[in-house]
Amino acid sequence: MSQRIQFAQTGGSEVLELVNTTQAEPGPEEVRIANKAVGLNFIDIYFRTGLYPAPALPSGLGTEGAGVVDAVGENVTHLNVGDRVAYAQGPLGAYAEHHVLPAAKVVKLPDFIDFETAAASMLKGLTVQYLLRQTYALKGGETILFHAAAGGVGSIACQWAKALGVKLIGTVSSQEKADLAMQNGAWATINYTQEDVVERVRELTNGEMCDVVYDSVGKDTWEVSLNCLKPRALMVSFGNASGPVDGVNIGILNQKGSLFVTRPSLNGYADTRERLEMMCEDFFGMIESGKIKVDVANRYPLADAGKAQDALQNRKTTGSTVLLP
Repeated sequence: MSQRIQFAQTGGSEVLELVNTTQAEPGPEEVRIANKAVGLNFIDIYFRTGLYPAPALPSGLGTEGAGVVDAVGENVTHLNVGDRVAYAQGPLGAYAEHHVLPAAKVVKLPDFIDFETAAASMLKGLTVQYLLRQTYALKGGETILFHAAAGGVGSIACQWAKALGVKLIGTVSSQEKADLAMQNGAWATINYTQEDVVERVRELTNGEMCDVVYDSVGKDTWEVSLNCLKPRALMVSFGNASGPVDGVNIGILNQKGSLFVTRPSLNGYADTRERLEMMCEDFFGMIESGKIKVDVANRYPLADAGKAQDALQNRKTTGSTVLLP
């Protein structure tokens, strides 16, 4: 038997339940992972609440984890039983002691990365990789705005941007989070609970505004983000923490300076094993060099997944959170 978190209906964290299940066997081109640590991400809340529909109910939850391969299906050639591995994509169900998923979504962990670090950073690190290195390939010298700069994704983005020579302005909700973002390499911070974000960006950039805005908040910050861009700049909307952006008249992009906008996702970039491994090599290299340090700031037992999600949703966390089976 194996334990997992599942939900039979959408709603608040109270719909999550810990259940005993029979261990599934991997099919062709699949592997089973004995999880040592599981990552917590905002996308998990989107599935729980129904913003993103689960394939079927009851459903498992979570897409990110790290552990040891304990069973291998047919036609799997790059992984063996006993391999230390991590993953950030695949079918829902990472909130569990064991998880079966396509082998193509699983990568070997280098010895210098432990399970908790991997589980806390795979999805977030690969997200930052595609945002800063592919969606807009930052060269150095650019000024960017990054919302939620003290969160799991933001903490990695601050460090990566500094390593690239990019001026990252981070939005935060408290002085504590501002201090953390600055420690991680932000060029400047804006406390959106006390300051006008657009006016502060104007001051910081001497009126030039930003080359790119990275926005994981969604509905509440959509127009603010557009107003922080210079003409012909790029708006990257990659999350919906406050709800989805909808009802947009694309003519506003013309009115605000012939702006560009994109709505990317990890699955849209890491869509082959080769691309996934390339992105992991880039991210793992940043960790090995010491240019990025992953802050595993919060640990919860698997059974307390609901409490962990509430803390994340209520913006009571900094850094990354892991669940421990």
